[in-house]
Amino acid sequence: MVDSKVLEMANLRKIYINKSNVDAQIQTILDTHPITTPDVLNAWLLKAITVIDLTTLSGDDTRSNVFRLCTKAANPLTRDLIKQLNLEKPVRTAAVCVYPTKVKDAYEAIKLMELTSEINIAAVATGFPSGLYPIETRLQEIKYAVSSGATEIDIVLDRSLALTGQWDALYDEVKQMKKACGKAHLKVILGVGELGTYENVYRASMISMMAGADFIKTSTGKEAVNATLPIGLVMCRAIRRHYQNTGIRVGLKPAGGIKTARDAVNWLVLVYTELGPEWLTPKLFRIGASSLLAELVNNIVIEKKESQ
Repeated sequence: MVDSKVLEMANLRKIYINKSNVDAQIQTILDTHPITTPDVLNAWLLKAITVIDLTTLSGDDTRSNVFRLCTKAANPLTRDLIKQLNLEKPVRTAAVCVYPTKVKDAYEAIKLMELTSEINIAAVATGFPSGLYPIETRLQEIKYAVSSGATEIDIVLDRSLALTGQWDALYDEVKQMKKACGKAHLKVILGVGELGTYENVYRASMISMMAGADFIKTSTGKEAVNATLPIGLVMCRAIRRHYQNTGIRVGLKPAGGIKTARDAVNWLVLVYTELGPEWLTPKLFRIGASSLLAELVNNIVIEKKESQ
């Protein structure tokens, strides 16, 4: 009997993706889902806020910066805006994302607000952003972040393994990192801008999911090319294939280069059309961003009531 993993690896090596077709499909998806009213726009924008991983990954991050980030994650909308929108439930971002050494600060801030069950704490790990560190130190970094309070770990693939076709080695590394996460969710950063081809993006997506990824993520945000919709389509197709093969739903997280409200809505539309509405929850879709939140809030439309 042929091992299913061996068979899937063999099939992945034969994959071919027509770039022109992918680009054309993106345009078709966007053209067929126009935003026609302020209410529809607001619904998309509020949905986008709830799936943000609010991120700070700066060399000058301090405890006070992280506390401010967590406060913003807990209260992204002003009281006036909440009242004007007639919102019944609080709106919060899905998570905050920080370096491993700042996880403890994030945990303390979120615990003080009694929101540990509502806001996840994600930590980038495993030699972010390059991933070119010994596997032993990468595993230690994961365990350190989890022990500090991280509920999600955004690990970085070693792109050199993908570029040299060492897919079995890549699979084994992700398996080890999944085990090191324990109960924390594993989000695998592919580094799509450094994978070279759509075929490699698809292969890296499938390998990561086969090895146990709970999410696949486009980028570190540090590459020259980060989250683009065509790459997102390729990753969505891989997620759908994996679901068809296993019955397991894996999440998608675009990150890097998503700056405008329209960018965010386009990603939501892509996921809605390719994977279905069940994917549009924080459990299966995230947007990694630092400055996007303010842009989303500023684009919410409040219709003025006519004076009597």
